[in-house]
Amino acid sequence: MRRLVAGLTVLVVLLAGLPSSVSAAIPRFKLGNEVLFERYPHLIEGKRVGLITNQSGVNSQGVSTIDVLANDPSVVLAALYGPEHGIDGQAKAGAYVESYTHPTLGIPVYSLYGATRMPTEDMLRDIDVLLFDIQDIGARTYTYISTLNYAMKAAAQYGKPVIVLDRPNPLGGEIVEAPVLEDAFETFVGVDNLPMAHGMTVGELAKFFNREIGVDLTVVPMEGYTRDMIYQDTGLEWVQTSPNIPDIDSVFGYMATGLGEGTGIRQADKFKWIGGKGIDSVRFAELLNGAGLPGVKYIPEDIGSEGGVRLQITDYRTFNPAKSGFYALAFARQLTGFKVPKSGSTPASVVMFDKIMGTDRVGKWLEQSLAPQEMESLYAHELEDFKRERKQYLIYGYAGKPGHIGVTVDNVVIFFDSEPYIDENNRTMVPVRAISEALGAVVGWDEATRTVTIAKDALEITLTIGSSTAKVNGVERWMDTVPVIRNDRTMVPVRFVSSFLGANVDWDQDNLIVEITR
Repeated sequence: MRRLVAGLTVLVVLLAGLPSSVSAAIPRFKLGNEVLFERYPHLIEGKRVGLITNQSGVNSQGVSTIDVLANDPSVVLAALYGPEHGIDGQAKAGAYVESYTHPTLGIPVYSLYGATRMPTEDMLRDIDVLLFDIQDIGARTYTYISTLNYAMKAAAQYGKPVIVLDRPNPLGGEIVEAPVLEDAFETFVGVDNLPMAHGMTVGELAKFFNREIGVDLTVVPMEGYTRDMIYQDTGLEWVQTSPNIPDIDSVFGYMATGLGEGTGIRQADKFKWIGGKGIDSVRFAELLNGAGLPGVKYIPEDIGSEGGVRLQITDYRTFNPAKSGFYALAFARQLTGFKVPKSGSTPASVVMFDKIMGTDRVGKWLEQSLAPQEMESLYAHELEDFKRERKQYLIYGYAGKPGHIGVTVDNVVIFFDSEPYIDENNRTMVPVRAISEALGAVVGWDEATRTVTIAKDALEITLTIGSSTAKVNGVERWMDTVPVIRNDRTMVPVRFVSSFLGANVDWDQDNLIVEITR
């Protein structure tokens, strides 16, 4: 599945016009849907819009994106599309959802969890652009991202552009955990080569998916969002995303308690308890609490004839749900010796346990009675490979984090895969490609001359590694520092490049943040 689509450009909209009073130290947070309507309405003006959404598709004031579009005279809301659980989020997990006509808007509401899970040509015929606005929970198996993936594939096939209105990963952007899905186990509960916890927003996932799909994709990012933020940092109220995810504790408990499909080890109380028959609750709690898992305590609790533990999350920032889920399964196997579900040799005979794991290796490890720490070591290398691969699809960086220099462009914190730093000439150096593309420029590299070219409209900037002389449209300009290659990235002075690309640059010394506005 790791195929590259040549020649694709994925547009990430970076927005201008923020008041100068807004400080990047405490960024003003806005969802992608708010950014679209407030800053970038021309993306949909005059167009027939199809919207993939459900009850979670609301702005920070709780107003539905459906209502905003329906009341906007500059667009035509032509169709709605609902994922698993339906557009109102009420259908049970796995339940068939019918298509119907909206009772007040009089437009079709197409089910993407009924007769088809991928939009058909007829479903897309009467729209000009397809929007996606659904809150995800950060787990590969949560099917809303599968709906996004399938919709992107259909849109590519039928020539419809896709706009993803970005939303936070409630677990944050730093926890990446569990084996990476293998191609043979690709299903609707795992549509791409992702680990169980991927640490990406839906916008970043869309960019990742698009390396293979090649749809005309625009991601409208959030403002004021950073990789280290969890959902509680956004100031948003949680909207129930599905019947069993009513609150934040259920979000964080989803992977920690819900991985035992077919083993007899189950979750209860909306992913806040895990256990099963034959488990000694006290011993189970002792094993889990003794494992040194951060941010969580396990409280012994029987439910009927089943023993188990209740999760008590003590630190949402350090708690790792996917890792905790693997530890819980491993210790439950030690206590009960449960039978591990096994897949057959054909795609049709793959069991749900392996579909959820994205591999049959976890089942084999459980049968071998491996300790959870041994399991971690066996998937560590592929997890590191994934982290390296995902870097090119990330949108958001860090701002205001101790020890980090942050860079914002129009209040969007830019992700760099090589850390910005202050050089010996007291100039902030950043990776040239990331900053140039954030400002709408295209970057070229000539290995023979060791020169980098930055082009935007009629402007061309040429810089040479190790030289303080640059050329701007052929005219020599002097810099008081030099571009260098560091950590395999070309690093350039951020103020020099940004200024010539028409941006204003300010330095927040107290918080070590470069604030760039256009």
